[in-house]
Amino acid sequence: MVEKKSTPPASNDVLNPKTAAEKLTKNKAKDEQDELSEEDQQLVSELEMIVERLKESSVDIHRAALENLNNVIRSTTGSMTSVPKPLKYLKAHYETLSELYDQWMDEANKRALASILSLLGMAYDREGKRDCLKYRLLAGIDDESISEWGHEYVRHLAMEVGEEYALKLEEDSDNTEYLVETALKVVSFCMKHNAEADAVDLLEELDRHELIADYVTKETFERVCLYMISCAPLLAPPSDMGFLETARKIYRKFGKPSQSLPLSIRLGRQELIKEDWDSCSSRLEKAQLAFIMARQQIHMPELIEDYEDEQLVACMNNTKLSKNYLNLARDLELLDPKSPEDIYKSHLENTTVEVTLDSARHNLASTFVNAFVNAGYGTDKLMTTSTEGKDWIFKNKDKGMLSAAASLGMIMLWDVDMGLTQIDKYMYSDDDTVKAGAILAIGMLTSSVYDDADAAKALLTEYIADENSQAIIKLAAISGIGIAYAGTNREDIIETLMPIISDTDVTIDLSSIAALSAGLVCIGSGNSDVSSVILQAMMERLDSELNHKYARFMALGLGLLYLGTQDKYDAILETLKAITHPIGKQSSILMQVCAYAGTGNVLEIQKLLHICAEHLGEKEDQLPQAFAVLGVGLISMGESIGSEMSLRTFDHLMQYGEPYVRRTVPLAMAIVCASNPLVGVLDTLNKFSHDNDKAVATSAIFSMGVVGAGTNNARLAQLLRQLATYYHKDPDMLFTVRIAQGLLHMGKGTMTVNPYHHDRTLLSHTALAGLLIPIVAMINAEKLIMTDSHFLLYYLVRAMYPRFLITLDENLESVSANVRVGQAVDAVGQVGRPKTITGFQSHDTPVLLAHSERAEIGTEKYIPLTTVLEGFVILTKNPEYEEEDESK
Repeated sequence: MVEKKSTPPASNDVLNPKTAAEKLTKNKAKDEQDELSEEDQQLVSELEMIVERLKESSVDIHRAALENLNNVIRSTTGSMTSVPKPLKYLKAHYETLSELYDQWMDEANKRALASILSLLGMAYDREGKRDCLKYRLLAGIDDESISEWGHEYVRHLAMEVGEEYALKLEEDSDNTEYLVETALKVVSFCMKHNAEADAVDLLEELDRHELIADYVTKETFERVCLYMISCAPLLAPPSDMGFLETARKIYRKFGKPSQSLPLSIRLGRQELIKEDWDSCSSRLEKAQLAFIMARQQIHMPELIEDYEDEQLVACMNNTKLSKNYLNLARDLELLDPKSPEDIYKSHLENTTVEVTLDSARHNLASTFVNAFVNAGYGTDKLMTTSTEGKDWIFKNKDKGMLSAAASLGMIMLWDVDMGLTQIDKYMYSDDDTVKAGAILAIGMLTSSVYDDADAAKALLTEYIADENSQAIIKLAAISGIGIAYAGTNREDIIETLMPIISDTDVTIDLSSIAALSAGLVCIGSGNSDVSSVILQAMMERLDSELNHKYARFMALGLGLLYLGTQDKYDAILETLKAITHPIGKQSSILMQVCAYAGTGNVLEIQKLLHICAEHLGEKEDQLPQAFAVLGVGLISMGESIGSEMSLRTFDHLMQYGEPYVRRTVPLAMAIVCASNPLVGVLDTLNKFSHDNDKAVATSAIFSMGVVGAGTNNARLAQLLRQLATYYHKDPDMLFTVRIAQGLLHMGKGTMTVNPYHHDRTLLSHTALAGLLIPIVAMINAEKLIMTDSHFLLYYLVRAMYPRFLITLDENLESVSANVRVGQAVDAVGQVGRPKTITGFQSHDTPVLLAHSERAEIGTEKYIPLTTVLEGFVILTKNPEYEEEDESK
């Protein structure tokens, strides 16, 4: 019998997983040690020896060992992507060193060891421990010690400071001053080492962003302010306004009124504007500020009362706008008037059917095209020629005659003296419709400029107050006065309009347009008297009256009062809930939309998208949904990423939305891209312009006109010619195509209707309202624009402005200077002096600037008084340039 061999009993290590894991770790460490190079092996041994010496009891040995360890850490070089070797090999001793710190008694040695432990804490950061910060505080904080381990260490320390502060807030602890003290040392380091963005971010985490003002220097303040201004749209209130206030404070500190004024305007506080004005060191600086205020339509003549300075008054009143615009046209050889046929280029349209030349609808379209194309030039081929004017008016029918007479206001735009002479001959017409057109023309003529005679008020108020005035004349006078005095907050104008809003005997159309004009005059002011009168009118009117097509303008007037005010309308919203008629819901959505216009507020956009997603019954009011769609565009338009996101959202709404949502989507796209013909947007709108739903196609065609307004975009011109061929049998659609063609060639390609200016940082409230009113009318184009309310298109005059750059000398006369014009580049957060434009070309002023273009001065001969070269820019001679010249 063969004896079996007995197997040895299994050892306890193998059965115990913990022991097995330890064994594996030891083996792995042994393998790693075997793989170490001789040099690394020597470093490991050296570090082990230093740690052993630190374990000894002698304080002097500790001091020498710490110095030695310090030197070893500092002298080791490694690649940027790997952990330095001393830190890597000290990991095994980290716990030992921490225990030694607790055992030692000598303060100097403890601080030195704490500094090293702070560095090791960065490398072996354990969740929630924040050892880097803990040991930094124990080692002491001063300018030298905080920077001893380099930039990456400081960044990690800043992160831990932010985390610790957030934790303290959660615990409701007041003990945060030590964190602020640490943060300020980090900020000081960052500001000296080209890391301004890190410094601002850290203080923002601690809600102390205003402290950055104490650390900026002449070299860094521009970059800090640029970063803070760019961050503002991405922050939640009230931090967004806080950032702008801090940036403004820094600009004030370094004596830059032309840079602090736009921030005062964005903050919406007149006392700050006055501060900036008073801080100007010269009259020319005040003139530059006056030009910025005039472009924004801020009229504060009280600032100039101390000086009888006609030039300064002219700058603020925009008096020379017409003269300079015509000089630009002369330079660009655009003075010759253009006829509508020059725009249509009918010979390129492949239509077999001849258009009846004198059809009223065709003539009405030509009236608008003629007005838009020759806007501001003072001459045209239909109205201003001595023989043709009256003939042309009578080639239109009914309200078409009003629009024809009113077109004079646009052709003579901004030239008050000449314009009044031209319009005067129609003021005494026997036909009330023609007379009404002339009255509306006066309002348009004086928009964006202020004249000493106050012509619009003198001529229009008497028609509003006169009880015997025909309704059509009153309607034109009320519209005209709203256009003329938009944004002025003039009490005398409001007093004229209030009785018409509140009087229930007045027809709803007059009352609604009066509310709209009052909203325009007090735009963004939150005027409680006007809002309460409009609310009272809504409550007292019969439901049948509130169903009128003009009633929406009463709601819009209420919304305009709160334009850009954000959350200051809660009390009004509660009142609106008491109105049972659908106009209550319309008004509340329009108020929300207007209040957050241009803020990019994501939460508000989400609320609106919920409204857009609802599926309504046939009998339910569709307008709130339409206004919500417009709101998505209005709120997101001020911020580039938000704009892109909204365009993607519109695609989804177009696919899944209700009919009213679909017809409003193109109009919302027009708001986002006004005078900015992006290829993708044009293609999308062109696709919608062939939609089966006629209302969608109408909206899309009009939107193509707004997107290309004043750009002469050749691609869009071709698309519109193709649409004219496609719709040649449908008079309504062809009318819309013609309007779009007129908008595209507005001012012969020299104008913009985009409400953003000053390098796309300032939103003009009056310009936004001028854009919004025709777009709201286009939601029901078949009831308004296509029938008898086409004159509403003339509200666009408030948004129209030349997209020029004109340079002026020290006498405020035009001077030609070399500038580089190219695509704007975002230089935020870049170190040094990064390029701010790309693909530039050199031109001599005056020049035209497209939506996304930026200009830079191309000569050292002049110094501009503002960093944003746009509109009117005053140049002063550079004294150093002359000295160089003489030395040559």
